Amino acid sequence: MQKQVTEPYSMNKKQQRVLNAIQNSPPPADLKWDDVESLFRALGAIVSQGSGSRVRISLNGVKATFHKPHPHNEVGKSCVKDIRLFLENANII
Repeated sequence: MQKQVTEPYSMNKKQQRVLNAIQNSPPPADLKWDDVESLFRALGAIVSQGSGSRVRISLNGVKATFHKPHPHNEVGKSCVKDIRLFLENANII
């Protein structure tokens, strides 16, 4: 069951759709990294650039490092699973 997150976060409809897609099983293969990063920011995460294509995320005291996909912007299914686990650990979903 998907958790509807609205308070105290200020998410637009697209960010809510991205959050819902992350919760789907099997994970979607067409998520864009820019949309995921926008969701993180809307949830109040601190997003910082690491070395190379690494992106560090800190949300509700939980930290994670993800690799920004390149040369394309699509997030792989295994990364979507990692993002889902990160959001679960941060008590978002």
